[in-house]
Amino acid sequence: MGDNSLDIWFSQMDTDHVKTSVRVDKHLFSQESEYQRIDVFKSKEFGKMIVLDGEIVFSEADEFIYNEMVVHVPMAVHPNVKNVLVIGGGDGGVARVLTDYPEIEVIDVVEPDEMFVEVSRNFFPETAKGFDDPRVTIKNMDGLRYLRRCEGKYDLIINDSTDPFGHTEGLFTKEFYGSCYRALKEDGIMVYQHGSPFYDEDEQAFRSMHRKVYKCFPISRVYQASIPTCPAGYWMFGFASKKYHPLKDFRPDEWKARNIKTWYYTTNLHRGAFMLPKYVEELLEEEEKRK
Repeated sequence: MGDNSLDIWFSQMDTDHVKTSVRVDKHLFSQESEYQRIDVFKSKEFGKMIVLDGEIVFSEADEFIYNEMVVHVPMAVHPNVKNVLVIGGGDGGVARVLTDYPEIEVIDVVEPDEMFVEVSRNFFPETAKGFDDPRVTIKNMDGLRYLRRCEGKYDLIINDSTDPFGHTEGLFTKEFYGSCYRALKEDGIMVYQHGSPFYDEDEQAFRSMHRKVYKCFPISRVYQASIPTCPAGYWMFGFASKKYHPLKDFRPDEWKARNIKTWYYTTNLHRGAFMLPKYVEELLEEEEKRK
């Protein structure tokens, strides 16, 4: 029978009728934290993967795509970022990319789940090394509760929380986006996970998110990336701003002069990421017209 009799596959349910399966070599970690079940698998294609409540959050093979797209897009637009808030971000990947910018003075990471941070440090040291930068402070508390205490404090907020349901549900409400607006300075930018609109059962959450943000911020745009471990391999991000437009205020030459090494992001891709498929444009426009 050969080795195939020992096949172990991890399956992520993308919908009730579609699953993504990855052959895994080892199940390295499994435990329930106060907030969620955390698993770490080792696979041939994706390297180590961290899985929260059955959903792949990131893998060694494709985490660079997500982390680069939530950091470099706003950083190539906003001319003067000093204070950054990362909501979620317990794996340290977003913090790590932010540390490439010497002008940033403060990186506050608000991640309620201490176990998630520890697991990331233990199994993904290359990702979690962002936490070792002296500008980074980890605050183990609820993101919405933390935001309620902030006013006009941050130049950039990155909402890196994983899921509009479960324990992070409060981070996808109207109150949350209003709190982000208040916590930003007068020219602040918020970037957030916008999910994947491809499957019908994800579409409502996608629509609702855009509607809420569009009502809160004068500038609200959506951009995309191709991430293999995300549902349908297709992931969207939101760019919401009080002042700066992601294309009209884009500063490609200044960004290129920084010589930051990337694997995914380029200034050409920055422009292209905001050019969306017709069906996505229509979903967004429908929500914008709603009263």
